[in-house]
Formats: sequence, structure tokens, C-alpha cells
Amino acid sequence: MRKIITSLFLVSSLIASAASFAGPKVEFKTTMGNFVVELDSVKAPKTSANFLNYVNSGFYNGTIFHRVIDGFMVQGGGFTADLTQKPTNAPVVSEAQNGLKNQTYTIAMARTSDPDSATAQFFINVKDNEGLNFPNAMGNGYTVFGIVVSGTQTIDAIRKIPTMVASSPKMGRMSDVPSKTVTIESATVLK
Repeated sequence: MRKIITSLFLVSSLIASAASFAGPKVEFKTTMGNFVVELDSVKAPKTSANFLNYVNSGFYNGTIFHRVIDGFMVQGGGFTADLTQKPTNAPVVSEAQNGLKNQTYTIAMARTSDPDSATAQFFINVKDNEGLNFPNAMGNGYTVFGIVVSGTQTIDAIRKIPTMVASSPKMGRMSDVPSKTVTIESATVLK
């Protein structure tokens, strides 16, 4: 009975979270299936605008999910299949203090140790990652700006792919690279 109640709570939390975003939706078509994210352009206006700029320019088309850690997140949007990093626009200012949390199936911006360094790369949480919320141990957090509203089975399939260490042209070697390439074929704003 407790398991059922916990499951119902998780489902109702996801529905409540999705209902609160009510912003633009972006459909990703990948070699593993499709998924749709809904953005929160009210709580994360700069991040959402930055992300939509990359979507509308076609930047994500042909990029891959290059970092997969089951039980943590799946990351993509910055590298081509040969692990060449694409040139990006200027970084966006962190909006990690917007109150949105790194919960299961939310989408957030990847960055370096500098909180204002996010450009094009994003990640989708595959569990509740409280340590990524503002404030975290380093005083910063990772900006959540949307949630997957359909196609969670695609995210679950990606997170289950075995990973490896792979050679990268400019970075030497990268770990947690999926052994099966998952390509973003297209990312488009839904009308």
C-alpha cells in the first residue's frame, strides 16, 4: 500500500510540475525515439530564450547525447558524433535561484564551475538531484528551465545505454560516453 501511495505521489508531483511550466514546447527527434520538453519562460526567461535561440537556429540537429550516467542524468547538445565540440554563442547568466528544482525529467543547463558559463549543452535529470539545486555545496546550482512532458520512455532508454571512455579531438578522452550513439536528428518548437 505504501508503494502505491508513493507512486501516486510521484505521478501527481510530475503532473503538478508539468502544469506549472506552461511555456513553449520543443520536440526532440532522436535515433532512440522522441521527447517533448516544456519550458518555463517565466521563471527562467534568459535561459529559455538562449535555449530557443539554439533550437531555432538548428544548432542541436546532428548533436549527440555525449554523457550518460544512469541514476543521475543524460547530457547532450554540444558535440557531434565524432565528439567534436560545436562553437557556441556567449554564455547565459545563471538563473539557478529561480525556485525550480532538479527533479526527475526536468531539463537544466550544463556549465563549468563558473555559474554563468552555460551555453548550449543541457541535461535531463533521471532522478531527483537535490545536490544540483541552489544553493548547493559550492554555493551555486544548475538552472532548471523546463520539464519533459512526453517521451520519458526515450530518456529512460538513453540512460540505460552502457557507456565507455572515448577519444575526443580537442578534449583527449571523455568518460560516460554512450557505447551506442544517440543523435538528436532535430529539435523544433511546437506551434
